[in-house]
Amino acid sequence: MSRIETPRPIRGTQDMLGEQALRFGHVVQTFDRVRRLYGFGRVEVPVFEPTAVFARSLGETTDVVSKEMYSFEDRGGDSVTLRPEFTAGIARAYLTEGWQQHAPLKVATHGPLFRYERPQKGRYRQFHQLDAEVIGAAEPQADVELLCMADQLLRELGVADGVTLTLNTLGDGETREAWRAALVAHFEKHRGELSEDSLDRLAKNPLRILDSKDPRDRPIADAAPEIDDYLSAEAGAFFAAVTKGLDAAGVAWTRNARLVRGLDYYRHTAFEFVTDRLGAQGTVLGGGRYDGLIETLGGPVTPAVGWAAGIERLAMLIDLPAPERIEVAVVPMGEGAQALAARALADLRRAGIAADMAYKGNMKRRMQKADASGARYAVIIGDDEVARGEVSLKDMAAQTQGPVAIDALVAAIRG
Repeated sequence: MSRIETPRPIRGTQDMLGEQALRFGHVVQTFDRVRRLYGFGRVEVPVFEPTAVFARSLGETTDVVSKEMYSFEDRGGDSVTLRPEFTAGIARAYLTEGWQQHAPLKVATHGPLFRYERPQKGRYRQFHQLDAEVIGAAEPQADVELLCMADQLLRELGVADGVTLTLNTLGDGETREAWRAALVAHFEKHRGELSEDSLDRLAKNPLRILDSKDPRDRPIADAAPEIDDYLSAEAGAFFAAVTKGLDAAGVAWTRNARLVRGLDYYRHTAFEFVTDRLGAQGTVLGGGRYDGLIETLGGPVTPAVGWAAGIERLAMLIDLPAPERIEVAVVPMGEGAQALAARALADLRRAGIAADMAYKGNMKRRMQKADASGARYAVIIGDDEVARGEVSLKDMAAQTQGPVAIDALVAAIRG
């Protein structure tokens, strides 16, 4: 009989166990703790949506929509897409589920996202992000709160010292139109010197030329008009309120006048937390204000701001968390001890005490496993203990041991 070949995992996916899973879990647990401190409610949205949700929100001409989305026709003939990001799905739910009644809505989530791109360090085809959004708040204080939340998350993860918050303003609609026209005029004068990608962007999305990595584009982009020359009084006041709020909260930031967002619905604040600890400088958390997004999905004018962070990238930056340990190892010897061991385990776990049991092996081997588990106590049960309705409780650190009635086990461990 021929050997059955085991299917291989799909390229760009990952299986996690041990250290990798510990790091991942620590990032998620820290995020959940911090988002509760800031009053952000947990929200869940589908892993797949109608393709139109992402095509409209991300733009038909973007690389994500044109090259990276996992889209397919389902059995009903509808085009659906595995989510490549969170914001569009949350915005869709805001409209279809009647969440407008909760505005301003502060929500956070985390989970898997999908993009078909070349896998590399910290980047996968199925990857995971943290996400936080404030929908229905036009005030700059919402931007400040989100940035403070992001800063505190990085601090509590222990990575803030190696990460820099870079900040810019994209202005209001009036500012953006005037700046865009000036950029187009500037780049048109240098059309013959631009890269092929930037020539394509000039027709579709000229702001994206500003962050081009092509060396042919850099001198032209560096000499381009700056947004501050076109900033309206209202937009300037908004950005000043954001930076003043960050200063008051003790959040360090630096201005990056070349930080842009190509889609037209982005307004005012744009930001990235960047690091060079992963090799080339990379973003570990980024976001901005997207006051025009919900309109693209058929809703009314709705101010909103949010950010997302890659869990895998953050997990690579943090120190290895302490391993998860049980508090009590139950060691039954003989068939008669199994029932009492089951009761002891149930009592301990229901009392909130982490406990586990070695299923097989002689006494010596089971005690070795108990010691290796890092348990503080071992509960040893043999035929004599069963007959007396008690267990033998061993303090693994002090190496002391004594009998305890089964009904008093929880109290004895809690001390």
